[in-house]
Amino acid sequence: MKKQLHKSIMLLALFSAGYAFAQSQVLEGRVLDEKDNNPIEGVKVKVNDQEVTTDISGYYSINLSPGTNYVITVTSNGYNRKEISEVTVKSDNTTHLDIVLGKPSTKEIEGVVIKSNARKETIASTIGLQKNSGVVSQVIGVEAIKRSPDRNTGEVLKRVSGVSLFDGKYIVVRGLSDRYNQAMLNGIQLSSTEPDRKTFSFDLFPANVIETLVINKTFIPEYSGEWAGGLIQVNTKDIPNKNFFNVQVGVGGNSITMNHEFHMQQGGKWDFLGIDDGYRKLPSNMPAKNSFSILNENDKTNIGKEYVKGLGYNSIGYPENVSLQVDGGFNTKVFGKDLGVIAVLNYSNTKKRTESKNRFFTINDQLADTNFDYFTEKYSNDVILGGLLNLTLKLNSDNKISLKNIITNNTVNHMSFRTGKDFEFDPINGTNIMAREIGFKETTFYNSTLNGTHKLNVLGGVTLNWYGSFGILDQYIPLLQRLQYNQYPDITGSPYLALISNGLSQKSGSVFYSTLSDYLYNAGGDLSKTFTMFGQKQTVKGGYLFQVKDRIYNSRPFSVRLAGYNQGLLSQPFETIFNPENFGTEGGKFTFDEIAGNQYRYIANTILNAGYLQLDNNFTPWFRAVWGLRVENFDQLVGSTKRSDDRFVNTRVTDFLPALNLTFKVNNSMNIRVAGSQTVVRPEFREVSPLAYYDFDLGATVIGNKFIQRTKITNADLRWEWYPRNGEILSVAGFYKNFKNPIELYFNQSGVGTSNTFNYMNVDKADAYGAELEFRKKLDFVSVLKNFTFGGNFALIKNKVTDEATKTDRPMQGQSPYTINLSMQYDAEKTGWTSTVLFNMIGRRILYVGNDQVPPIWEAPRPLLDFQVAKKIWQNKGEIKLNVSDILNRRAKFYHDLNGNKKYDGADALAIERLTGTNISLTLGYSF
Repeated sequence: MKKQLHKSIMLLALFSAGYAFAQSQVLEGRVLDEKDNNPIEGVKVKVNDQEVTTDISGYYSINLSPGTNYVITVTSNGYNRKEISEVTVKSDNTTHLDIVLGKPSTKEIEGVVIKSNARKETIASTIGLQKNSGVVSQVIGVEAIKRSPDRNTGEVLKRVSGVSLFDGKYIVVRGLSDRYNQAMLNGIQLSSTEPDRKTFSFDLFPANVIETLVINKTFIPEYSGEWAGGLIQVNTKDIPNKNFFNVQVGVGGNSITMNHEFHMQQGGKWDFLGIDDGYRKLPSNMPAKNSFSILNENDKTNIGKEYVKGLGYNSIGYPENVSLQVDGGFNTKVFGKDLGVIAVLNYSNTKKRTESKNRFFTINDQLADTNFDYFTEKYSNDVILGGLLNLTLKLNSDNKISLKNIITNNTVNHMSFRTGKDFEFDPINGTNIMAREIGFKETTFYNSTLNGTHKLNVLGGVTLNWYGSFGILDQYIPLLQRLQYNQYPDITGSPYLALISNGLSQKSGSVFYSTLSDYLYNAGGDLSKTFTMFGQKQTVKGGYLFQVKDRIYNSRPFSVRLAGYNQGLLSQPFETIFNPENFGTEGGKFTFDEIAGNQYRYIANTILNAGYLQLDNNFTPWFRAVWGLRVENFDQLVGSTKRSDDRFVNTRVTDFLPALNLTFKVNNSMNIRVAGSQTVVRPEFREVSPLAYYDFDLGATVIGNKFIQRTKITNADLRWEWYPRNGEILSVAGFYKNFKNPIELYFNQSGVGTSNTFNYMNVDKADAYGAELEFRKKLDFVSVLKNFTFGGNFALIKNKVTDEATKTDRPMQGQSPYTINLSMQYDAEKTGWTSTVLFNMIGRRILYVGNDQVPPIWEAPRPLLDFQVAKKIWQNKGEIKLNVSDILNRRAKFYHDLNGNKKYDGADALAIERLTGTNISLTLGYSF
């Protein structure tokens, strides 16, 4: 906690310094080659009588007085001269303008001047990153992020063609499960953020700290080869060339949360910051796991008396959501060198109530017999406290070193209230139940990256990029409690009695504690050389990555026990049943013990050595090839370092991953792309560990599988792109993927309650075929619609799993047959009004794979409609923004398709039904 508070104080100090130094306005940006997006060094950028030259990264910066109608002249040897008019330097913040330069064609007259204006150039630079990329990719710039009602990176990404969002934070690309994606932060590969699945939670990054998002859909050797759906590159804000200081505050609510009292567990004084103050910590006299079992029963029970809490709660009447962001930056000189600093402090406190129904069935002859039928109200208080600190030291025009840091503490403090029927002991009448789960999960993500870029005067000029990074992912669950009461309706006057016996259970009477620590180390670099051959620019690049990831996971499931029967004790309410006086070793009172077993803890380590050689060849002005080979040697150890331990798993494998990306430039506005590659997706630590964890929401236990293998994927893509004018695009793409040994999570029903399990498995293979359509069109051909832009993307995917042993014939888990995204944007720059309407929907997909007895659980399609309107105020120094997300508020439905008609109807068995509500927020921002 002290470490996090110190970081916050440091960030606030930087903001104050940035505000104090803020004196002048700056026009800054990058100059890029329109053919391959590479930054151009040595470009002369002139405004009035001021002229600057771009550095090794293509950056320029000019101090100007606030004003309108500036004209920029850009010149460089070998490129067309460009004049950009209508440039406005703002008084409220830095004016950022990226510029793209093109080389003259053989038909153009020498000395031709290309005319443009600031608005066209801004759109062209963003679209140009996608148009001139050597791979099939999509780019989301900072302006598009500002225009959407999205609060975090995950919500922004779902707007991309073929991309959808699962559970509010996990990304699905081209309908594939989130396990087939890879996340990178500022060029560094990230590890999974969840101990129970291979995925990355993109809600860790607030949308307003992101500079660009790039989603690669085809593989090139310089990046990680461990993905198949998409490689998502998150690039945080870089160093500004002007001092600034901004504040943004917001308030909001949820439609099904605001009209109810909000229940929060009784916790500590720092819960509002997402930090446990020790209220939930293990007792000071709690021995280590191996030593607990040798304690006598009296000592164990005394520990339980101190540790176990009542399942009471506090209620608040106005569960509003609040957010705050403060960001600032400044430039200064250090030993005569330019030092730039940018810092962000972000806080959000969100309260949400969800309603869900959860059922398990036994399926016989297309008839569903109910095992249990639950209704759950879940109250969740999500707190994000984070900061970003980036520093860049520019030694000279050829050498630059950057240090980028990000820390985010994401806490979920939740309470679940459950009622319903359980048919485990009475298949005819059932048992009435009521249950509660209280939990506090604190996830801290930290990443620090030091990297440098240097232009070396060897071999005619070589560029060296190097980096080193250190990352931590800590997850802390100090106190997770569950308690269930049963009441028997066939017995007149039967009370509700706590489900506590002399046995040990994770389902009821349980107290769970766990810690997870991931440490990620990266070191590497690359050398690139650019030269001319065939009259065209050629680039060869080679690099190496050394990565080590360590995990220490330790969970301690405890259980309250009762020998014999004590109705007076078992009938006490949630709030008092675990009072200290109810514990004791004398007859009729609760005792306390730990559920033993080495499956509740494990260590893990991976060592990855990767090298690559990549060539970027322009054979003619219209034909470009980016191709090469990446070799990854992977060594994974999970469970234990001792081979004699049944948890021991050691995998060593070397993968050769070739890639070929061809771009045919039909003309200046049209491309045809062809790509092929081999990639791989390896099991995550959790998937091969023996950990057995009871999931309250599922009503089942999730268990790993030490025998699962990596998945190898063969990829092929064909894409046609047309950019008719600035800000417009039309593209059609097709793709094919073959999966060897895909990994899935399947339902293994062996009874009811805790005997229901979910296990990981490999199936033989799967094939996926797909088509994508993307468009963005200005509607200014109709005068009344001149400020509107209509866009959208569609993806259709056919996927089939083939397994000889099980005779499987279905899509892969998480695979959607289609995705739809539509947007309508309104932008009236002169009046300061902007507005966006967004629509998103995905086709049905398998949530959990079934087995011979139980068919899979499908997720039914659910339309999402979002809206944002914003207005510049206070002489454009302020902005007020209204966001409304999930306006339609349709229930999410997950079902067994009993009649096989590929849609949900009354004949099907509804397994899960969830209502999350409409979110509304009002945000006010101001730039000093």
